[in-house]
Parts: sequence; C-alpha cells; structure tokens
Amino acid sequence: MLRRIEARGKVETARRLRGTCGMVFRYAIATARAERDPSANLRGALTAPKVTHRAAIIEPNAIGGLLRAIDGYGGYSVVRAALQLDALFFVRPGELRHAEWREFDFDGAEWRIPAEKMKMRRVHRVPLSRQALAILQELKPMTGYSRWLFPSIKSAMKPISENTLNGALRRLGYSSDEMTAHGFRAMAATRLNEIGRWSPDAIERQLAHEEQNATRRAYTHGAEYWFERVAMMQAWADYLDELRLAGKVICLRRGT
Repeated sequence: MLRRIEARGKVETARRLRGTCGMVFRYAIATARAERDPSANLRGALTAPKVTHRAAIIEPNAIGGLLRAIDGYGGYSVVRAALQLDALFFVRPGELRHAEWREFDFDGAEWRIPAEKMKMRRVHRVPLSRQALAILQELKPMTGYSRWLFPSIKSAMKPISENTLNGALRRLGYSSDEMTAHGFRAMAATRLNEIGRWSPDAIERQLAHEEQNATRRAYTHGAEYWFERVAMMQAWADYLDELRLAGKVICLRRGT
C-alpha cells in the first residue's frame, strides 16, 4: 500500500501513513488484537522525502521593498490584503487561503485555526496585532458576505487558489527564485531569531512546528508561550512597519 502511494510521488504522505499504521498496530497489540507491529520493519525502507527550501527574502532593506510593492499591488484588492496578512501571520499558504471569518475573535484579538486545517493536526492560535486587525476591518465589508476571508474572484463559494499568491508576487516582479508565499515563514523565522528578543520555543510554536526531539517534545507538550507570542506578534508588525515606511533597520534586542 505504501509503495503505491510512494510511486505516485507522495513520498511524505507515505512516510506519515507508515507512522499512522504503526499507531494502529500498537493499539491492536495493547488490546490483544495483534502480536506485532509490521510497520516497524519498514523504517528506512521508504524513500526519504527531499527537503525543499522555498525562496524567501530575509534582508531587512529587501523586506521593506517587498512590503511597499505589496501595498502598491494593483490587482484584486483581496489578494493584496492576503499578502499583507501573510507577512504578519506567516502561517502556511494553505492555512491562510482557507481562513474563515468564523475563526476570528476580534474582541480577543485571536485567530484560532481548527486542528483539521493544520499540518500537525493541532489547534493553532494566531495573535492579532493592531495592524492585522486594521486590515481585517477593511477586508470585512469586501468579503464578509462569504465564508472565506479571501474568496475566489470567480466564485464566493471557494477560496482563492493555491497559485494566487505566488502569481501576485510574480506580477510584482519577484521570481520564484526570489520570493514565494511560503517564504514569509522563513522571513519571520530568520528575522525573529536574529533579533534575539524572543525565545526559540515561542517562535517555533508560532510557526506551528513540532519539536523534533522526542524527549523534549514530551516535556514541552501543550506549552503555548501565549503571552510571549502576543507581544512578539505585535513587535513583529511594528518592525515590518518600520521597514516598510523608512527602509531602516531598528534594534529590537533585549534591554533596548
């Protein structure tokens, strides 16, 4: 079964499904329905997925130029708002384009993404900065009639396509080797880590990454670092404003 999936080029899917099968077999062993977990013998037998590094702009001056270009985007205004929020939220593109109005708590300044929409199948909370709230308030009259924040220009019943944001970046003059919609994640991760004000755990949690070390994951399971993330997301939005408006780098290091 896994080989058939692998043959279709779904290498990562096959790897994850092997792990899911292992969970089923281990449950069967624990409940006397099976004597062994055959999926364990397949460790290392499947093709290892290749890590794809998506293009991203990470230099402060270049980030400022990108943000100004996005603000001047002359196409579908909903797409412009999506790119602006992508920079502020740095979620995965699929999570962004499938965002629904019902998931947003304006009073609590929070976007709660359901587990079924997340790669790690875990509810993800995104603090809403003042800048993000302002964009959402402007967007609401334009798309509030739809289930989606970013409905397709062809049908309000569907969100924008997976190629829409990358297509907009190409129209702004950024090639696929320079910037992608997914690249906003690398942009934020790089700059936030280099700023040095925020704990790596808070940054990784905001990126919705899973701790790779199993022992550490057991100890940090459920840790949200919520209040630090709220402060971090507002500081990130302020930092982007500085880069956008002046093209200058401001120091956000601890104690300054």
